[in-house]
Amino acid sequence: MESLAPTTWITATRTGDDAIRKQGLEDLAAGTWTLDRYRWTGTALLSYFLAGEWFSVHCFQDTATGDPLRWYVNFEKPYQRRPGVGIDTLDLCLDLVITPDLSGHDWKDQEEYAQLRLLGLIDDYLHRQVDRARGRAISMLDDRTGPLAAGWPAWAPDRSWPLPELPADADDPATYR
Repeated sequence: MESLAPTTWITATRTGDDAIRKQGLEDLAAGTWTLDRYRWTGTALLSYFLAGEWFSVHCFQDTATGDPLRWYVNFEKPYQRRPGVGIDTLDLCLDLVITPDLSGHDWKDQEEYAQLRLLGLIDDYLHRQVDRARGRAISMLDDRTGPLAAGWPAWAPDRSWPLPELPADADDPATYR
């Protein structure tokens, strides 16, 4: 899966450098981040984006067996479709990591979320939206509904399908209409 991601996030992910990751939060809050192409590797990843929702649900899977390794709820602004490119989201740096069998969970990156609140990127309105979304995500987990209902991770794309690629001008601001 190819996407565009902030360059600081890409570098921090590849190097494990926490200082770069923290700089990325400041860049994000200031609106000065830059994007680069990024291709997901290491696991299979099924992603479920719910229209109008302030989170998406992802199932990380073993590439050989398709077995779930973990579930991940990513809190973000509702996605927007961008014709010919895909979807745009804005990660709000709060995540819920769920065990493969859905029996347990932990909150991740709460400190980063708090930092974005201090930097002003997440104002009171956004915070209320995320707080409500946290409740909806936990309800889906508790009730095993939506993308957390039984059976969803068994789906896999046809192996003959080509991997989607972004068009050459995907990072052109003119395409962000």
